Amino acid sequence: MIFTAPRVLTRRFSVAQAAIVWVLSRGEDVVPLVGARRRANLREALGALKVSLTTEDLSQIESAIPAGKVAGPRYLPEQMATLDSERR
Repeated sequence: MIFTAPRVLTRRFSVAQAAIVWVLSRGEDVVPLVGARRRANLREALGALKVSLTTEDLSQIESAIPAGKVAGPRYLPEQMATLDSERR
């Protein structure tokens, strides 16, 4: 599947911020869990609180990445073996 970024992702905020805002839009019972290894990552994530997406923006994101079309592991097995959480 070829991914074409929706127009909303060309604005002055990061894809990560758009993802956080999208998760926040799913309802009050859904909470985005944000990981940040560095302070810069945390600043970027917190910056999502200043981002506002319209209904059209959210529709563009959902059209670009339809529910049920994303499948498979996050990382290849070789990459998983290098993660701290996977080391024994």
